[in-house]
Amino acid sequence: MKKYILIAFSACLTLATSCKKGFLDQVPNDRLTLEETFTNRATAEKFLNNVYSWIPDEFGQRNPNTGRNAGIWTGAADEAEFVWGFNQANNVNIGSWDANSGFVNDYWNNYYKGIRSASFFIANIDKVTQDITPQLINQYKNEARALRAMYYFYLLRTYGPVVLLGEQVIAPDAPSESIRLARSSFDECINYIASELQIAADNLPVNPINDNNYGRITKGMALSYRLQAYLLAASPLYNGNPDMANLKNKDGKQLISQSYDAGKWKRASDAYKAYITQFVPGTYSLFRKNDASGNFSPYLSCRDVFIDRFNSEIIMSRIDASIEARQYELTPYHNGKNSEVRGSGGLAATQNQVDAFFMANGKSIDDPGSGYITSGTTSYKAPGSPIATDTYNQWVNREPRFYVNITYHNSVWLNTTYGNIITEMNNNGNSGKATGGNDYSVTGYIVRKAMGLGNWRESNRPCILYRVGNLFLDYVEALNESTPGDPDILIYLNQIRERAGIPTYGPGAGQIPAPASQDLMRDAIRKERRVELAFENVRYFDTRRWKIAEEKDNGPIYGLNISKNLPEFLTVVPFETRVFTKRHYLFPIPAKDVNSDDLMVQNPGW
Repeated sequence: MKKYILIAFSACLTLATSCKKGFLDQVPNDRLTLEETFTNRATAEKFLNNVYSWIPDEFGQRNPNTGRNAGIWTGAADEAEFVWGFNQANNVNIGSWDANSGFVNDYWNNYYKGIRSASFFIANIDKVTQDITPQLINQYKNEARALRAMYYFYLLRTYGPVVLLGEQVIAPDAPSESIRLARSSFDECINYIASELQIAADNLPVNPINDNNYGRITKGMALSYRLQAYLLAASPLYNGNPDMANLKNKDGKQLISQSYDAGKWKRASDAYKAYITQFVPGTYSLFRKNDASGNFSPYLSCRDVFIDRFNSEIIMSRIDASIEARQYELTPYHNGKNSEVRGSGGLAATQNQVDAFFMANGKSIDDPGSGYITSGTTSYKAPGSPIATDTYNQWVNREPRFYVNITYHNSVWLNTTYGNIITEMNNNGNSGKATGGNDYSVTGYIVRKAMGLGNWRESNRPCILYRVGNLFLDYVEALNESTPGDPDILIYLNQIRERAGIPTYGPGAGQIPAPASQDLMRDAIRKERRVELAFENVRYFDTRRWKIAEEKDNGPIYGLNISKNLPEFLTVVPFETRVFTKRHYLFPIPAKDVNSDDLMVQNPGW
């Protein structure tokens, strides 16, 4: 088994943040401690590990903001909902949050801690002279440089234009007037991030030097964030968005360009193409897996990309992740069953997302030729299921990714150690509302993606943050906007569909006619993203950067009638009315930082 870099939290090495100065309250608890840190390699490496610790742990979203930067992104998208009222995604969904909300402050402060820590490390690592080579110092500097740029990217996609600190290391005893900083423009931020990642990548290895270094930033990891930054910059939210016309610094500087620039899409598509040429399939590749008979299995390929550790599709991940917490949320309550197969089922998939999955013939359920049936049941053996069960026809003959992603009523649980456990989601079922107490699905569906096959108490699997499937879908989106009709669009979109086991687009026998216009192709690409990247913290940002969140994340969100038993249970009903207005496209800047820095301007509407 591969070893990996320890993501260490060291109290004496963590940079402090005070309420008074927020993200600008810099550097050490104890200056002497930091001076001692850079006297030898071992303590310097611990400091660098602490810089790594701010990589987001997106498996920890039930209790976000516990120092691991877990987001609200899954439960605050139209694809899912947590049952527990304390989950902060629920505050976002009903519009009950503002510039003083804890999670708004935490992401901002945490990523700036990581940024400042990286800068301090870069400025001080040359002081280490014991048991270290110039080559290793250079590598470590560029790991920190890449991490710093990545943390700016995470800030940017959440808050919009931010404050670029550059190379400066702000001393904790600096006079207040020296830390009066204004926000940089969005384009300046993107250019800085892209430049820093390229510089870092030029000095980083393509692969870890050895297994002990698995998890350290590599060339491909760093450049993957450069791509994502370019895609973000080209998207409608930031590329000539008149809704952001009033977002200006106090000196009148426009922070988001008001002129649409088609060249930003070309910059993005060219960068993606160059990346794929350089790294795919030599370094990374679309994961494929055969069944026990040696035949290619779309179901296993789509399921096990999240289960098989360190597989070829993973570009970026957090090694030390809260997989046990996530699997507790994915495992149904299963009343009366062994504790290894009894969880909470508290992360629910919405009917909105369930309806997004294609049929086995590759068509959307609203296509007259899809074969979608809205009533009755069938004895059906789903992909991956050991037995047939009485299955509602709406869930019969769906594409393999549906069965990878969704636990539905009368489906068979993945862990068969204690026999074939059938999950019952109706009110009085073994995982229903009346049975589970505080642990049940609010929609009648439970997210299944990334669930392992054994005991939910697993502690050694990374959280994937970016993979080849995402890379391909990013590329075809940018290419369709920059160069509609380019043959690469169908080549890479069809690789995703072929791996998923559904018909590809084209003129050939057994194919679905290819979308005939840029608009139709855009719709097809967005549908594919919604399915392939479901529950991977992508949908939240997609609806925002495309400026469709006012439609998708506003108003009623649907599930099944969980307070009823069969057949009423199967009725689709709204479970929540969500609130999304134009101001919600960006997080507000934390109020304490706006109030303490007279050059800082707030985001529109907050």
